[in-house]
Amino acid sequence: MDSSDFYENLPKRSEFHELSDPASYTRLPDDWMIGSADIEGSTKSIRQGRYKTVNMVGAAVISAQINSHGDTPFPYVFGGDGAAFACDPAQADMASQALAAVQCWAGEEFDIRLRTALVPVKTVRDAGLDVTVARYSASEDVDYAMFGGGGISWVEAQMKAGQFAVPVAAPGTHPDLTGLSCRWSPVKSQNGTILSLVVEPVASPPGPEFAQLAETVIAIANNLNRGGHPIPATGAQVGWPPAGLTLEARASRQDQSLFTRRLILTAETLFGWFLFKTGLPVGGFRPDQYRRAVGRNADFRKFDDGLKMTLDCDDGTLKALEQTLIEAKSNGIIEYGLSRQDAAMMTCFVPSALRDDHVHFIDGAAGGYALAAAQIKSSRP
Repeated sequence: MDSSDFYENLPKRSEFHELSDPASYTRLPDDWMIGSADIEGSTKSIRQGRYKTVNMVGAAVISAQINSHGDTPFPYVFGGDGAAFACDPAQADMASQALAAVQCWAGEEFDIRLRTALVPVKTVRDAGLDVTVARYSASEDVDYAMFGGGGISWVEAQMKAGQFAVPVAAPGTHPDLTGLSCRWSPVKSQNGTILSLVVEPVASPPGPEFAQLAETVIAIANNLNRGGHPIPATGAQVGWPPAGLTLEARASRQDQSLFTRRLILTAETLFGWFLFKTGLPVGGFRPDQYRRAVGRNADFRKFDDGLKMTLDCDDGTLKALEQTLIEAKSNGIIEYGLSRQDAAMMTCFVPSALRDDHVHFIDGAAGGYALAAAQIKSSRP
């Protein structure tokens, strides 16, 4: 298989539980690169009420990469306060430039320090770990990458230690964040709790015990309606003005003033709100069809050298999950963190409102994955 065609030719899997099995994954080519980014001090920002901003910056890392890759599919994963991806060597320079641009933009627009790194897969393997990947079809229109092998976590740790850093772009550099938005209202829990769950294996790479534990956790979640999917099948609601209007303006303004871009988006989102409220089709846009696609496409569970899920959870299921995780931790198999909140939130990448391949990253609305991961960090000696 040609290295550049590697990801495009991977089979897409439609059953999420299959992804707990390492045999579902394929090793990345040696000449590929791993990119990683995360927000330094994200927990403090969340405590200050800036979690929507934290999510937006994390999703911007992916948005910039998608726009730099054009129509070429590549693997990426959203982590709440950061992201990771892989690219073939022909895309490495553009990937580095996009990372550097987002780093500059995050600092200038939000006073957020974004750490970034770009590491050859071969370097990861020389360190005794691996990077494996699978494609999961969330719907017939959208698929998401899943990572295994322990290498993504190793790259993140190296990045936090200051290794393999991508130099920040020149002042005033703006990334191409076309399509990045956060217009949906928070989605309230229907079952009692929006639970953001992060489960990390103690062994790296993880062994069969972790795979078995992950399958058990997924089976428990599958007892919930639609596997605990926090977004209704009919989609989320749109309020006006959307809470993320200023964030989207800062992401998309380029050379425009913030005032001008906000004004344009205010008119644009008002028109969109009217269409969703009335269900009135305009041209090729069908509001009800679009809303249903949001529910199908949403990325609410993933493998990222561990298991991450944001679930609409009832008390019985929450207790069953906690009991299972406590036992697995006591047996030395995992570390885990849980973040409870009353709503989920979405940050979106929409290449065109006239297509059904729009991407929606789900997280808890009050800290989500970042706070769950912080629990793991605080429990370590």
